[in-house]
Amino acid sequence: MNVNLPNILTFLRIGVLPILVGLLYIPAEWARYLTVFLYTLACITDYLDGYFARSLQQVSALGRLLDPIADKLLVATVLLMLTSLGIIHGWHIIAGLIILSREIFVSGLREFLAELQVRLPVSRLAKWKTAVQMVSLGVLLITPLYPSWLLDVALAGLWLAAVLTIITGYDYLVASVKHLKK
Repeated sequence: MNVNLPNILTFLRIGVLPILVGLLYIPAEWARYLTVFLYTLACITDYLDGYFARSLQQVSALGRLLDPIADKLLVATVLLMLTSLGIIHGWHIIAGLIILSREIFVSGLREFLAELQVRLPVSRLAKWKTAVQMVSLGVLLITPLYPSWLLDVALAGLWLAAVLTIITGYDYLVASVKHLKK
């Protein structure tokens, strides 16, 4: 039996989402810490599935399809929950909308380009964007248990991720223009 470790990690990342949502509704400190722990594990699997796919030579069509979907589901779920709980509020919701809009835009762009058999590789800046985004969302998940200044730092990180999101979304659009004109 051939086990595809990267795909298993991707399925685990998707499977943990309902647990994260449920834990966020439990008004106990342990539940918030468990939420952050599971979210952190999900973020780590985002790195590990790609690493193992390359190092174990287990790149698959299913993995190429599901990995970006799992990434977007994780980000969207956490953004929606943080907004629902009022942690992301007011003008800060715009940063979340920018991030979600770019994720949907780039996914659509990748899907369109795939039909043309054009790959759109992930840029180094996009990897930094992902790191800033993951860290700021993780800190936002834990902020109710810590001083209010941590919330301000995490929201600033969310805005930084939103700015990087705009830049990388624009970069992907520019890289795709020649293919879109066809």
